Amino acid sequence: MKVAIVSLGCAKNLVDTENLLGILNASDQTIVFHYQDADAIIINTCGFIESAKEEAIATILDAAEYTKDTNKKLIVMGCLAKRYKSDLEREMPEVDRFISIDEYDELGHILSEVLGERIINDYGRTPRILSGKPWMAYLKIAEGCDNRCSYCAIPLIRGPLHSYPIEDIVKEAKRLVLQGVKELNVISQDSSRYGYDWDQKLHLSELLKQLDAIEGVKWIRILYLYPDEIPDDLLDTIENSQHILPYFDIPIQHGNRNMLQRMHRRSNPEEIKERTSSIRKRFKNAVLRTTLITGFPQETIEEHIDNLNLLKEVEWDHLGVFTYSPEEDTPSFELENDIPEVEKERRRDELMTAQSIIMEERRKSHIGEVMDVLVEEKDKLTGMYLGRSYLFAPDGVDGCIRFQSPEEIELGAFVKVRITKAMHADLIGTLEEKA
Repeated sequence: MKVAIVSLGCAKNLVDTENLLGILNASDQTIVFHYQDADAIIINTCGFIESAKEEAIATILDAAEYTKDTNKKLIVMGCLAKRYKSDLEREMPEVDRFISIDEYDELGHILSEVLGERIINDYGRTPRILSGKPWMAYLKIAEGCDNRCSYCAIPLIRGPLHSYPIEDIVKEAKRLVLQGVKELNVISQDSSRYGYDWDQKLHLSELLKQLDAIEGVKWIRILYLYPDEIPDDLLDTIENSQHILPYFDIPIQHGNRNMLQRMHRRSNPEEIKERTSSIRKRFKNAVLRTTLITGFPQETIEEHIDNLNLLKEVEWDHLGVFTYSPEEDTPSFELENDIPEVEKERRRDELMTAQSIIMEERRKSHIGEVMDVLVEEKDKLTGMYLGRSYLFAPDGVDGCIRFQSPEEIELGAFVKVRITKAMHADLIGTLEEKA
């Protein structure tokens, strides 16, 4: 059977899609890239915020045009299917099956029934098929979250924290490296809390030491560390490692103490400033990334200014800002959404304008450095190569490094590039030599 798959949402959802690809591949099904070529369409959805839900619904309706009045099957899985399954089943009869996240243990059996093909029921145990660049992979170390931030629906969708066994993660990492992966990006909803569900202790350092010892890995990047759970022993592990990048993705969400309390966040501005300052003192080349929420219910102008001031004080290398989106069944949903959308956008723009000035100066500080660059693309128009150094995560948010080469370079190779210019989010350089 020919199956087309669409993956929406975050990198954690992408890993789920790749596990789906794994069992389909092991069951001798053919993956196609266009709806018109498919006998079945499977959409893995996100249901986190309103814009993601709208994108998911639009994608389902678009796919339904290809399955209407045909024998093609349409299947929807993922976060949206978990969160709104009964409503969707009632309102979208054109979908043959909605598969909730908590049904994944039976995913093979469910697909066998719907598709009329034998699909092995080994989701998460059959080697997954990477859907992106073959030299990079996300390594999911846990599912769910216990933090219960007042605005966040993730615990409602994904459940409480469930950390995967260290030996299983290391086995998966070794398999990925053997098939050519050079960069492992460690992800979960809260990576700093890894293993806490076992014995109320943090085990991320223990895991990272074993990942760092894998022969053949080049880069290990950790995503999603909470500011109140970055202990000194974790910094020791990173500092003493061979392959773990000094890249600290720390979603703080706000810079005002009262707002953080209303968001049910455990950290406070003083703790955030202390941790980020400590990281920068210890790692001369530290990269700091965060996300902020603006327009949360009852956010005053003074609290917004605190958010802006902390941004300026820390001087993040990378920043994302989200306007508040009320999510049903979360504590903040009961609060009056009292800030107009136009004002939320104004505050977002003010934060991003300040960040653009900071980012430009921080990018300029790298001029003259020679960096190892993982080459990922060649621009057909300019002939320039595009790649990433330790500065940039693979999610397309941070930016990239651009350079010319007189000779062809194999994509996925490492080269050394001397930085000569900063241009917005990107850096421009000249090729020094192959790394």
